[in-house]
Amino acid sequence: MYHDLTKGSISRSLLLFALPMMAGNLLQQFYNITDTLIVGRVLGKNALAAVGSSYTLMTFLTSIFLGLSMGSGALFSIYRGKGDERALKSSIAHACGLILAVTLVLNAVVYIFIDPILSFLRVPEEVWGGMREYLLIIFAGLLATSLYNFFSCLLRALGNSTVPLVFLAVSAILNIAWDLLFVAVFHWGIAGAAYATIFAQYVSGIGILLYVLFRCRSLLPERKDLRFDGGILKEIAGLSSLTCLQQSVMNFGILMVQGLVNSFGATTMAAFAAAVKIDTFAYLPVQDFGNAYSTFIAQNYGAGNKESFAISTAFSLVISALVFAFAAPLMQIFVSSAETAVIASGVRYLRIEGAFYFGIGCLFLLYGYYRAIKRAEMSVVLTVISLGIRVLLAYVLSATFLGETGIWMAIPIGWILADLTGLLYMRKTW
Repeated sequence: MYHDLTKGSISRSLLLFALPMMAGNLLQQFYNITDTLIVGRVLGKNALAAVGSSYTLMTFLTSIFLGLSMGSGALFSIYRGKGDERALKSSIAHACGLILAVTLVLNAVVYIFIDPILSFLRVPEEVWGGMREYLLIIFAGLLATSLYNFFSCLLRALGNSTVPLVFLAVSAILNIAWDLLFVAVFHWGIAGAAYATIFAQYVSGIGILLYVLFRCRSLLPERKDLRFDGGILKEIAGLSSLTCLQQSVMNFGILMVQGLVNSFGATTMAAFAAAVKIDTFAYLPVQDFGNAYSTFIAQNYGAGNKESFAISTAFSLVISALVFAFAAPLMQIFVSSAETAVIASGVRYLRIEGAFYFGIGCLFLLYGYYRAIKRAEMSVVLTVISLGIRVLLAYVLSATFLGETGIWMAIPIGWILADLTGLLYMRKTW
C-alpha cells in the first residue's frame, strides 16, 4: 500500500512512481478527447466548438476541488512520512468533508447561473444551444469527478499510483464504447456524448471509493478521528486553499482566454477545442511528473532537484518535436480534412505552443516543489504571473494584425516568465 520514496535511486524512484500517474491522467483525458473526436467527426464544427468550450469551463470548475485534493494529499504524505497514523486518519476525515461540501455547493451554483456563465464566455448564437445542452448534463458528473480525484490523491500521497490507473482504464474504455453507442449508433447528438462521459466518471468515482472502503481499512477514520480538530483543519486549509487558489486562478485565466477565442467565431472555437486536447495530452506526462515530484519532495526534502528538471526537460523536447512535425495529421483526427480553416488555425496553435513545452514542464515541477515544502503561496504567485501575462498579452496581441495568432503566442511567454521567477526564488531561498 505504502511505497517508501526515501530509499534507492532518485531517478528510478521518481520514474517508477510517476509512470502510473502519467498513464492514469492520459487515460483521464480520453473522457473529453473521445467526446471531441466523435462529436467533431459525426456532428460537425458547431458541436465541436460547443464541447470544446464546455471542456474549458469544466476544467476550471473541477480545478477547485482538485486543488483541495492535491493540497490535502501533500499533508497526507507528510503525516505518513512521520508515521503519525492518528493525524493521518483525522486529516482524511476533515479533507473528505470539506471537499464534499465544496463540490455540492459548486454544483448548485453552476446550475443556477448557467445562462450568465454562457454570456460571460461570449458564446456565439450558433453554438449556444448545443453548449447549454451539454453542460446541463455534464454538470451532474461533478460529484463523481470529486470522488475520484480525492481518493486517487489519497492513494498517490501514500505511494500507490497504480490503483487509480486501473479504475481510470476501465472507465475510459467504457466512455469510448458509450460515446460510439450514444452518438454514432443511437444518434442522441451532443447529449449522448455528455451521458457517456458522466456514466464513465461515476464508474471510476464509485469504484475507487469502494476499493478504499474494502481494501484500505487501515486508512478509514474511526469515531475518535471524526472529532473536530482545529489544528489539522488549519493545516489542510493552509495547503489546500492555496493549492486550490493556484489551480482555480490558472484555469480561470484559461477561461478568460476561452472567452476571447469564442469572440472570433465557431471556426476558431473548433480549432482551439481540438488543438487544446492535443496540447493537454502532450504535456500531461510532465504535469504528472510534477505531482510525483511533490510527493517525493515531501518525503525527501531537497533531494533530486537537478535530476528531476533534467528528466522533465528532455521529455518535453521530444514531445515538442513530435507535435511540431505532426500538427496537421493530429488536427485531422478531430476534424474532417475538408475543414481547412479549422485545421490551419489549429496547426498554428500547436506549433507555437509545442515549441515551448519545456516551459510548462518546468512550471509543473516548481508547483510540486513549493507545494511539498509548504510554500504553496509561491505556486499561486507563479500562476498569477503565468496567467496574468498570458491573458493580458492575449487581449493586446489579438487586437493587432496578429489576430488569433496573438492569443497562441501569449501562452508560452507567460510560462517562461513564471519559470524564471520560480527558479530564481528557489535559488535564493535554498
